[in-house]
Amino acid sequence: MEIFDPLGLSDDQLQLVFDYLLKHKVGIDKPLDVDEFLTDEEKNYLELYLEEIDAFPKYSDGEVQAYTISAMAGDVDAQNKLVEMNLGAVVDIAKLYAGQGVLLEDLIGEGNVALASSVTLLGSMEDPKEVQGLLGRMIMNAMEEYISENTKNHEADQKIADKVNKVMEKAKELSEDLNKKVTVEELCAETGLSEKTVRDAIRVSGNAISYIEEETV
Repeated sequence: MEIFDPLGLSDDQLQLVFDYLLKHKVGIDKPLDVDEFLTDEEKNYLELYLEEIDAFPKYSDGEVQAYTISAMAGDVDAQNKLVEMNLGAVVDIAKLYAGQGVLLEDLIGEGNVALASSVTLLGSMEDPKEVQGLLGRMIMNAMEEYISENTKNHEADQKIADKVNKVMEKAKELSEDLNKKVTVEELCAETGLSEKTVRDAIRVSGNAISYIEEETV
């Protein structure tokens, strides 16, 4: 409130600020409970998954440092131990990215793959204290890339679906006007749709646009 006071924002405007912060998982007055963004299915999955990784041994700070140094030296067993130690961290990071159109299970999977890959790349590091930060960044980068790719794929799928629906609607209208199934040529001539657009829609739909007459070869 002190920060925004000079702007003279109204209560409604301040609420917009709070809503924005909440959307981006920023707590006000207290840390935000990221579990609130999980679905019931994700909570059930998480409960079972955490039970599994909780079965792994617990290590002291000294043991963690020793395994970290050995992992940096290329010790495969130490690298595997480092992966086990950080599985919980992957979960914590994944929860921060929940609610962005991807499954929590998939985020954890991407994070685990990045973690397993990252522990083999520690040879160039000099300070064991920097390892944890590197692993965290690699995990976060993997999750962000997955979300970005998933968003692009969703947008592409939506564009295709929109094109198919447009062709279907036009075909339905013309079919009802003519009281028969229409040919591709008739549909293009009457609606201005390109032949490529129509044929692509037919192909993508698996020839399921019932208002268009099937062509015989």
